[in-house]
Amino acid sequence: MTFSNTEILNRIEKNVLKPYMEKPGYNDFYGRLKNHFPFLFENLMKLYGESPDFLYHLEDIIKASCKLFLKIHPPKNLISSTKTKTKGLCCGSQNEVGAVFYVDLFAGKLKDIQKRIPYLKELGITFVHLMPLFKTPDRETDGGYAVSSYRDVDPGLGTMNELRELAHILEENGISIVLDFVLNHTSDQHEWALRAKEGDIHYQNYYYMFNERRQVDEYAPFLRDIFPEVRKGSFTYNEKMSKWVWTTFNSYQWDLNYSNPAVFLQMMGEMVFLAELGIEVLRFDAPAFIWKKTGTGCENLPEVHILIQAFKSIMSVTAPGVLFLSEAIVHPDEIEKYISVDECELSYNPLLMATLWESLATRKTRLLKKSMEKYSSLPKGCYWINYIRCHDDIGWTFSDQVAWTFGIDPTGHRKFLNNFFTGKFEGSFAKGLPFQENLRTGDLRISGTLASLAGIEKALAEETEIELDLAIKRILLLYGIIFSMSGYPLIYMGDEAGQLNNYTYTENQEYKDDSRWVHRLPATFPNINADHYSSRIFNGLKKLVQHRKKCPAFSGNTVRFLNPGNEHVFGFIRENGIKGKVTIVSNFSEQNQIFKMPCATRDLLSGDDFDVEVELEPYRFLWLEDRRS
Repeated sequence: MTFSNTEILNRIEKNVLKPYMEKPGYNDFYGRLKNHFPFLFENLMKLYGESPDFLYHLEDIIKASCKLFLKIHPPKNLISSTKTKTKGLCCGSQNEVGAVFYVDLFAGKLKDIQKRIPYLKELGITFVHLMPLFKTPDRETDGGYAVSSYRDVDPGLGTMNELRELAHILEENGISIVLDFVLNHTSDQHEWALRAKEGDIHYQNYYYMFNERRQVDEYAPFLRDIFPEVRKGSFTYNEKMSKWVWTTFNSYQWDLNYSNPAVFLQMMGEMVFLAELGIEVLRFDAPAFIWKKTGTGCENLPEVHILIQAFKSIMSVTAPGVLFLSEAIVHPDEIEKYISVDECELSYNPLLMATLWESLATRKTRLLKKSMEKYSSLPKGCYWINYIRCHDDIGWTFSDQVAWTFGIDPTGHRKFLNNFFTGKFEGSFAKGLPFQENLRTGDLRISGTLASLAGIEKALAEETEIELDLAIKRILLLYGIIFSMSGYPLIYMGDEAGQLNNYTYTENQEYKDDSRWVHRLPATFPNINADHYSSRIFNGLKKLVQHRKKCPAFSGNTVRFLNPGNEHVFGFIRENGIKGKVTIVSNFSEQNQIFKMPCATRDLLSGDDFDVEVELEPYRFLWLEDRRS
């Protein structure tokens, strides 16, 4: 016998929710549940429907959702759906500008961030992504991504109460918090893992564990090495349990087993706990890996999207208004599959990041333009997070198919880019470091600060004021594009001050083999009144933020790319109905370039007037409006 969604929901209300019906907030909860239940039920059926206990698991999930909702009703810090209708990252406003940083490197402790609020407001920041701050083991931290408790802050950074207070104070200052939610794995020191090591079958089932090597061998041939300089393979043998544990990233990070509905239930509770603190956006770390299936590479499987959509449905009921941010740094064809109002409303834009750097190296914009034309559009209500640098490495995630349309061999081109940005290519301006070279496949990624990769480090050490000026212009060119492109710009703090590579990371035993720490360094704050390259970058960036916020055409996610007739020029149009139109043009070369407009224009940034023919100086970019308007 089969039952309809309505019949199943009625049964759940009668058998499971009856004790909560008279509690304040129940009607609000149940109204949301009725709205989202069909989609939630459909997705949970796909994931767990073959289990004979499926309906009991479903009841447990709904019951837990109800209890969590009523516990935090009326919401205190919880982001409400009313708020997101009027402001916030779901609205596409040109006012939104983000910053990302490690708490200790930027401020010291959570409570010290309050002292940095004036600095953030000086830049015009409206949301901050606090890099992982959960409790981790003392040494095996993976930069904070080896979580040993989702309910505790790293003691060196503060407490959960201080995080709650910070969220409240930041909100009062018009700044929202984005927080990492490490979805794929926990540390092997997490309570669940510790209990699994002691032989608790319930918690052993929270992870992927195998008794025999032959079971591992069914998966292993299809998996890639994520950190090939660290180790080979994705499995670690645990002597105490006499079992193989799935460890995609590091041996001390155990992959969670989402085929077990108990894990879904547990992680739902962890998400709601963070939402109740006042976190507006949960950044899903490494979502591509969260489902496993034999005979596949265990990345970007269809069940990944079903699982995230199920989480989205239940969070829309339990913690309404919380947004999901996808950190799927994968092939462009796969990235777009994570982005929808039913899954992740926000997504990083690694393709824009990679092709911007590619254009700087080649001085040509064809790969950038073609990639953006093919992959930049998003569903209504969804937005890119655009960035130039982040805490991680730079990988060349452009589409091989797009590269071949220009006769570019993608393998050879990636080798060229790696050589260019590590300074091996003759004439390169960059001072980057290699990260995780795979000698078998030739894969390699790049570490380095924005300033060092863009040429400032080399100019200061080896060249003249002319080269230094060009390096500053490269940086502002990159910012000029991400601040006018559809979506929200995100600044990796330190880059706004022109920080250079810090090579002393090799003196730290924990970090010495991880070149990403060359660009993970303590904050410096420029003297904005000094005649120094750092103040020129900061003031240039501040000016861009101010002009972005004044320009309604930069709201929404509509963008139209131009055919400038010049391979060194990148151009696109932003317009938002009656709110105006702006044409953005940029020169990626060291020579002057000509671009023709249909009418006379004025640059919003400088106030300069141009006739139909626009001459772009080296690395100059313009935000042009019709002078007739």
